[in-house]
Amino acid sequence: MLGSQEVGTLIKALGCGIGEEFDIDKLRYHRIIIMTDADVDGSHIRTLLLTFFYRQMFEIVDRGHIYIALPPLYKITKGKEFIYASDEEQKDTAIKDLSKAGNRGLEVQRYKGLGEMNPEQLWTTTMNPEHRRMMRVNINDVRDANESFEILMGDDVEPRREFIDANALSVTDLDI
Repeated sequence: MLGSQEVGTLIKALGCGIGEEFDIDKLRYHRIIIMTDADVDGSHIRTLLLTFFYRQMFEIVDRGHIYIALPPLYKITKGKEFIYASDEEQKDTAIKDLSKAGNRGLEVQRYKGLGEMNPEQLWTTTMNPEHRRMMRVNINDVRDANESFEILMGDDVEPRREFIDANALSVTDLDI
């Protein structure tokens, strides 16, 4: 991961270095917002980034500088009315709300990624400080992400097999 050009750019942008050269006082930003797609692939990238911060820049996490943007996964439209939804439950509620006078003209758009939104939608839903939804990352979030990364992506196969065996039947929201 450290050899990645994107991670190198991230390290430079933050300005505080990593490893023995890490100096929290040189951090250029008070809020570091991880903004990934709302789907499973975005969750995977977010887990990788949280693991990176946990292992290489722990103090940034410990001091509460990491946030996660929570973009919507759906836009439900009927006529000129629309509702953004972050998950299946919100989507179903929005469909019920907009369908009170019938389903005609109801459209459900599932975003495949942030790049699928036009700039105005991205600003309104994810970037505008007045309307955006963000979650401040705490150390337990990152510890859990690190543990998940180790289990699911680590070199040791046995913990991954045990995790899949223990959790496969409890999956309720599968994104294929």
